[in-house]
Amino acid sequence: MGSSLPVIAITVGEPAGIGPEISLLAAWELRGQVRPVLIGDAAYLAMLAHDLDRNIRLMGVSQQALRHNGLPGCGKDQITVIDSPLMAHVVAGQLDPRNGRAVLATLDVAIETIQQGWCDAMVTAPLQKSTINDAGIAFTGHTEYLAQRTGSAQVVMMLACEASDHLPQALRVALATTHLALRDVPNAIQFDHLLRTLQIIHSDLQEKFGISKPKIFVTGLNPHAGENGYLGREEIDVINPVIQHARSAGIDARGAFPADTLFQQKYLKDADCVLAMYHDQGLSVLKHASFGLGVNITLGLPLIRTSVDHGTALDLAKLGTGLADANSMCVAIRIAAEMVARQAASRGATPSPNGLAK
Repeated sequence: MGSSLPVIAITVGEPAGIGPEISLLAAWELRGQVRPVLIGDAAYLAMLAHDLDRNIRLMGVSQQALRHNGLPGCGKDQITVIDSPLMAHVVAGQLDPRNGRAVLATLDVAIETIQQGWCDAMVTAPLQKSTINDAGIAFTGHTEYLAQRTGSAQVVMMLACEASDHLPQALRVALATTHLALRDVPNAIQFDHLLRTLQIIHSDLQEKFGISKPKIFVTGLNPHAGENGYLGREEIDVINPVIQHARSAGIDARGAFPADTLFQQKYLKDADCVLAMYHDQGLSVLKHASFGLGVNITLGLPLIRTSVDHGTALDLAKLGTGLADANSMCVAIRIAAEMVARQAASRGATPSPNGLAK
């Protein structure tokens, strides 16, 4: 990569939200730990950097120059910006569908930088799905788009948070289903898909997190995990058979556990990851414990991708610069860097009990 530091591609997200601001702040703060490469409109980022901190120094590079010469060298107190021009003037807090395609293009550039060996991993700031859809592009989210663009048959969404004063250990929560209407969840929980989900979690916890024998606790779908069929049969017909099949293949999967009691420290202390059946079942707990410090990680991709655990915060962006909290972006960048190091290191290393990927 031309650098002793991990090179992290950072897409700055929806320009009218807080994504560009937190990307700049986090990149500048962590420039001694990683080499951050921002992907966004270079002129807009330069203007924003001037308003945030006049010490921030940016070096723009066009996509044409990048593809011809590769990623250029960069001073330790300078951040590279790969220019991905916007189509319309940015008004903070106001969405403009004319910029939808430009936002999506930053993801394509980030993927290309990794595929070409210029960057080691990608971190994504929040984007606004509606802006991309209003631009005439069918788009359901980062996770699904990255899976399609990398030819990944199945990926898994996982959110994680580091240990803290009120959370004795790192917490990782993966999802069997992601952005589905609640009425569609039961039909989406199928044997093959759920088994492959467990396989992806097991493999990535070993390879990217350095956990040699990961323990995965699985929730039920229904209250009380179905209560022996009285409250639903998904546990009996699908979830428990998948767990047994996974265990016979060497995956330490356990459950199905009632979701309303599983998220207690006396149980979580023995789990490396919890697999929840649907979005709010798992993420409500994690975000309550760590909102603003959590990280969204996509498992099953042929690249490392992390993101923040929050949205575009348009209302906050509308109030002006200097108000956004970049903590989640900083954690996302650090975890991506740790995953890069872990993936390159011995697969049998022991993880730190206080970190997500150490």
